[in-house]
Amino acid sequence: MKSIIIGIIIFFSTLPISAQLQEDKVKHFGAGALSGAIGADIADRISNGNRYWRIAGAFASSLMAGLAKEAYDEHIYNGWDNRDLTATVLGGVSVGITIDIFSEKKNRRNKEMFISLYKGKAVSIE
Repeated sequence: MKSIIIGIIIFFSTLPISAQLQEDKVKHFGAGALSGAIGADIADRISNGNRYWRIAGAFASSLMAGLAKEAYDEHIYNGWDNRDLTATVLGGVSVGITIDIFSEKKNRRNKEMFISLYKGKAVSIE
């Protein structure tokens, strides 16, 4: 419940900021967040939950999406924009870190429940 309230506060506090940003950068950030979530999920499954690979997957997938979009813009409109690329990558990295934070809390809680089932016994959890 506490994390939902914090999320709502952060959402409403960033509304005035998003009004000051260009709409294009906000779209790039959203596309980076979506591609980062997909990349983090794929990397998480491949690496069996390794947190560094999860964040690297989010970074790499958002970087690939941003590079593809900017290459398309360069070809069609003759306009490469590094700020658009940065916004896309920042979206991917931010969602990758967010997923990592919440995954670690879930894993920690599951480990504590597992240990409590075996009171006093030494159990390897890896």
